[in-house]
Amino acid sequence: MENEERFDFENLRVYQKALEYVDFVYEITKHFPKAEIFSLTDQFKRASASICLNIAEGSGGSKVEFNQFLKIARRSIRECVAIADISYRQKFIEEKFRRRSRIFCSDLSKMVNGLIKSLK
Repeated sequence: MENEERFDFENLRVYQKALEYVDFVYEITKHFPKAEIFSLTDQFKRASASICLNIAEGSGGSKVEFNQFLKIARRSIRECVAIADISYRQKFIEEKFRRRSRIFCSDLSKMVNGLIKSLK
């Protein structure tokens, strides 16, 4: 991977952090009940992946387009906060994982907001 050509978005710290969050979500959802595989488990995975995907897709366009994609990524971050809260309330995850998810989401939100401001 060292000699591979990289796309610009792969150098963004927020993209790297979002990938770490996807890894975290995939790991904790392995322990969700099987009955949730097509509902909350899938939704959590899709919402976390959406953060990365929107950063990547938006980076290839104009500043205006990138701004729109970053706003969608920010909405996906908020969705992940809600899903982690529901998962905790339903006893699918422990408090420490809910808290860790919130820290990830808070950090990602700040990073996305900073990127949005830098585009103005």
